[in-house]
Amino acid sequence: MTERPGDGHQHMHGAHGQEANLPAIDRRVARTRTKLERAFFHLMQEKGYDAVTIHEICDRAGVGRSTFYTHFTGKDDLKRRSLEYLRVELLESHARLKTTDDLRPFGFTLAMFEHARRHLPAYRALIGSEGLSVSLGSIRDILADLVRAELKGRGKADGRDTTVAFVVGAFMAVMTQWLDDGAKTTPAEMDTHFRRLIEHGVG
Repeated sequence: MTERPGDGHQHMHGAHGQEANLPAIDRRVARTRTKLERAFFHLMQEKGYDAVTIHEICDRAGVGRSTFYTHFTGKDDLKRRSLEYLRVELLESHARLKTTDDLRPFGFTLAMFEHARRHLPAYRALIGSEGLSVSLGSIRDILADLVRAELKGRGKADGRDTTVAFVVGAFMAVMTQWLDDGAKTTPAEMDTHFRRLIEHGVG
């Protein structure tokens, strides 16, 4: 893996290229948030989530503590927000797929495997901490929204929440096991295996 932590952060949180089109005050807000997110991301990889303090994040970002709390309510909030770009990336990938293969169900899965493999250190830093429930909860919410949107208008509404819970739970279990094993199998192979299990069951 040749990415530097900064490179992984840029993709994890977005390139912020749209800042040029924002008013000056919004650009300043976006830059401050980016500095705080970047500082947090680097510290988290260096020390682990649990050991990082708000003071260290502010010191690394070069901003005051009051400025931090202007943008985030705390470390968990910053961590949760750091996953929002993932939602955008998966939605865009899913939208692209639907233009070429409308029959393929749950098109987010390959994009998710690819994103996790591309940013393996980031995922390990996000998941391997006492803040595990925050990270997994945010990722589950993202995936549940995607599955729910795909199932909308397909079949009966009865039992839809159960289907969403099953698909998301199965995917999270498979992805977590894969990451714990070092993501040695390619994303495409994992996606094929997972899709086979979802579509045809065990056997």
